[in-house]
Amino acid sequence: MPSAEATLDLTPVDAPPSKRRGRGRTIGVLVVLALAVLALLSQGLLHSLNYFETIPQAMNSRAKLGTGTIRLEGVVKPHTINRTSGGASFEMVGGGKMVFVNAHGSPPQLFQANIPVVVVGHFTSSTSDTFYCTQIMVKHTASYIASHPKRVKAPNGTVR
Repeated sequence: MPSAEATLDLTPVDAPPSKRRGRGRTIGVLVVLALAVLALLSQGLLHSLNYFETIPQAMNSRAKLGTGTIRLEGVVKPHTINRTSGGASFEMVGGGKMVFVNAHGSPPQLFQANIPVVVVGHFTSSTSDTFYCTQIMVKHTASYIASHPKRVKAPNGTVR
């Protein structure tokens, strides 16, 4: 009977292959996740920008805008504000064009005639001059008015 020492094979064995495939897969997954996070952040930033249409722009593209929600910029026409139990109605002018606004909800405290405002809402139809709004934003910063004097000048020539 052979001895126990004779049956043991003590020759060196090669090391198992490294797991490069697993490391590459992990790096690939991390790169895909980073790209997905960047894509979500960039889309969020693009959609959070607050663009608005001027009255002439909106009136010229009413058919394209339809009844979709937009932000509309203009100046509140004097002597047209009518406060109602549900909000207010008034006329907005800009660029020689006029829009009748029916606002739902309480207007802000600074809301008055001859001031530039941005209203959020939609036209009642793709051919209508009536704009239904759910929010009135009063533009009251002098720095914006100073940098865009022809955009927000009131009909009487004053700038606020």
